Amino acid sequence: MEATMLRPRSLTAGDTVAIVSPASWPEQSVPDWIARQVEAWGLRAVIAPHTLDRRGYLAGSDVDRAADLNDAIRDPEIRAVIASVGGCGSFRIVPDVDVDALRADPKLLVGYSDITALHQVWNAAGVPTLHGAIAGAHADHVRRLLTEDADTVVDADRGALSAGLTRTGTAEGPLLGGNLEMLARSVGVVDLDLAGGILLLEINRAAGLGMVDRALTQLRYSGALDGVAGVALGSIDQFVGYEDRGWSIVDTLRDHFDALGVPVLGGLPLGHVEDLVTVPLGTAAVLDVDHGRLTVGSPSGG
Repeated sequence: MEATMLRPRSLTAGDTVAIVSPASWPEQSVPDWIARQVEAWGLRAVIAPHTLDRRGYLAGSDVDRAADLNDAIRDPEIRAVIASVGGCGSFRIVPDVDVDALRADPKLLVGYSDITALHQVWNAAGVPTLHGAIAGAHADHVRRLLTEDADTVVDADRGALSAGLTRTGTAEGPLLGGNLEMLARSVGVVDLDLAGGILLLEINRAAGLGMVDRALTQLRYSGALDGVAGVALGSIDQFVGYEDRGWSIVDTLRDHFDALGVPVLGGLPLGHVEDLVTVPLGTAAVLDVDHGRLTVGSPSGG
């Protein structure tokens, strides 16, 4: 797959950002906190009507969550969309996303974890996204990704657990992917075109080793990983000390990565970590394993 071409324009002072809950509901204070952060950047924030709705673990009904997301996509005043939280539920509204409106007026989506399901919709539409959140030590980098023509440089921590899976080499291609389980669930539901791309993988401890193995097996056997140029592996430190009948997460992942036979860079601060780095998906990237660095091009078109 070639790098995404429908790049949104960079946001300028006074532009509006929508805060939505396409998956689970956030704690009541979260949308207001996001709004204050966005407004501190000189932008305007609007909180979608159903952001705090509660229906079990979902932020309201599928119809209402999809409506909030589509209203943000269709509104020409809104220039980016921030998911309040992940959790569960994004997959349920995948068929309802107004892809035609998104292509006609591209805008960035910010989120990770369960929001991976929506990242795949944006990717299939040819529009980049931001995999991450606006919290943590790297929050200002999200501002730069939204408002400037900024690249992203992520250096690996050679002491992290996932660094033990590093395989030498260099790869180039669009950065694609996200949460492992959500990617596997996307097979057969969205157009999961990863060929030629660098596969970003983030895995949280909610998935046991058997679930990790099944997800990677599904991606491999379905052909979704055919032609992948490399793997950018986020943190798996939640699995430190965890074993299942003699195997660790490193053993499970190595078994599949060996079968892929592509460069792998582990130790990247991506995914379920306190100070995660937000990275664009769908734009050109370079995975320089020998120097322990992932470089990703700007998601905005100036």
